[in-house]
Amino acid sequence: MSDTAAGRSPRWARWVTGLLIAVVAGAGVGWAATTALTPPRDVVATTAFTLVEVVPGEVGSSINLNTVAQWTPVPAGSNQAVGTVTSVNVTAGQSVAVGATLYTVNLRPVVIAQGQVPAFRALAQDAEGADVTQLQQALTDLALYIGAVDGQFGPRTTTAVKTWQKSLGVPADGVVQPGDIIFVPTLPTQVALDTEIITRGALLTGGENVVRALPAAPIFTVPVSESQAALMPTGTRVEITSIDGGLWEGFVADQVVDDTGMIVITLAGKDGALICADACASVPVTEQSLLSSRIVTVESISGLIVPSAALLSTADGTATVVDNTGTSHPVTVVTSARGMSVIDGVADGTSVRIPVTAD
Repeated sequence: MSDTAAGRSPRWARWVTGLLIAVVAGAGVGWAATTALTPPRDVVATTAFTLVEVVPGEVGSSINLNTVAQWTPVPAGSNQAVGTVTSVNVTAGQSVAVGATLYTVNLRPVVIAQGQVPAFRALAQDAEGADVTQLQQALTDLALYIGAVDGQFGPRTTTAVKTWQKSLGVPADGVVQPGDIIFVPTLPTQVALDTEIITRGALLTGGENVVRALPAAPIFTVPVSESQAALMPTGTRVEITSIDGGLWEGFVADQVVDDTGMIVITLAGKDGALICADACASVPVTEQSLLSSRIVTVESISGLIVPSAALLSTADGTATVVDNTGTSHPVTVVTSARGMSVIDGVADGTSVRIPVTAD
């Protein structure tokens, strides 16, 4: 290569490099100017969409779980009769009133009456006390005694006792033995006998706590996970399928965590009413009952519905839908659940856009 060619080569390379830099810089300036001067695109106008009609419908949400119904009997009375149980006359959960025979011992009936003082002695002529008052009240309720309920065991009380004993088929001696009556705090009541003690042929020695009273209704609970509990705040409505296939209604009243870490939700009736109303006796007393239930997480509301994806929110928070001509219509969202919304503000049959992301 000649010296002349060698001297020209560097100058030629620098000239080409400078030209390329100028071209690139000019392109960058042009892109920046174009970008700065182009207004932001209208998302509604440029985003691909489909059309759906506003139609009448219903929007709501629920989950299906089991409700546990269980009675919680409390001790109510003790046996004082001694001998062999010869019959059992009530079933678990049976409602009983004053004078009902619970069971028999040596063929002698053991009956129930109302009173706070348990039977502890034989009652006969000239006895006095609160237990006599309870006996007189029971005899009055049975229409066997018309005297004063004054705690004084006099001739009228003796006569009433003898009449009562004849009706029971026992010797009419006018003496009430401590094993003849079990006093419980409230009557009428539903009772459950301790079936491990009171069984036909069992031997009783006296003092056994055998009568349990049931509350007006069983306790209704729903075991749930943490995520399910979050969907069930206080007041959430629960539709419970009853034992006989009917429908009971309960409401979330409380949430507690049990010993296993499970969240247990307690239900209550509306305005203090019983969940099981007048059918509580259908719930078995001796075991838990699992009842299918629908937990209403969002109450169903009827109206004009659209997919929630059709709703747009303006800068001031107003919800709108866009019709097939591109016109926006302000709407009021009544409720939303499971991807659908009930709205007010547009007519039935209006076609609205559902914005989607175009490829």
